Amino acid sequence: MKRILYLFCIVALSSVLEAKSQTFALKTDLLNWGTASLNIEPEVRIGRRSSLALGVSWNPFTFKETEKNMKWKHLLVQPEYRYWFCNVLEGHFLGLHPFYARFNAGNVNLPFGIWDGLDEHRYQGNLWGAGIGYGYHKIINKRWSFEAEIGFGLGYVDSEKYRCEKCGVKLEDFDKLAFMPTKISLSFIYIIK
Repeated sequence: MKRILYLFCIVALSSVLEAKSQTFALKTDLLNWGTASLNIEPEVRIGRRSSLALGVSWNPFTFKETEKNMKWKHLLVQPEYRYWFCNVLEGHFLGLHPFYARFNAGNVNLPFGIWDGLDEHRYQGNLWGAGIGYGYHKIINKRWSFEAEIGFGLGYVDSEKYRCEKCGVKLEDFDKLAFMPTKISLSFIYIIK
C-alpha cells in the first residue's frame, strides 16, 4: 500500500508541474476542526476536468489527562484525484483517494458504530486504505467556496489494543480489513487563480 501511495504522489507531482493554466485552492475541513484536528488540503487543477488534492490532518492532543485517557491523536495523509463533471472547482465531482494514518485513540464514542470498542479501549497503530468519494463544490464569490464530500472504501487497521487508562496494559495485537467511510468533509475554501 505504501508503494501505491508513493506512486500516486509522484504522478500527482509530475502532473502538477506539466499543468499550464493552474487553479489553486486551499481548504480546511470544518468537521476536522470539530475534533480539534489541525488540517489543510491544497488542491491544484491538472486538466480541463481534473484536479489533485493533498489533505493532511493532525491532532496531537490528549483531551482529558485523567484515568480515562481520552484521546484522538493522529496524523492522516490523504491525496485525492478528482474528476469534475463541469468545470474544475465548480459543481459535482468524483474522487479517488488512498490514505494513510498513524493514530493513538481511546475512550472515544464514534457515531453509527463506526469503531466498536473504541469507547472502552485504546488503539495505537496504522490505517491504510483507499476509497471513492462524491462531492459538490459551491462557489460563494470569486475567492471563497464551500464543499461537501462523502467517500467509502476499504481500510486496513494494524494496531495494538490497550486498556483505556493511562499506561494501560496491552491486551492484544489487532488487525482488521473493513468497508468503511473513508472521507466525510465540509470544507471552507480560498481560491487562488
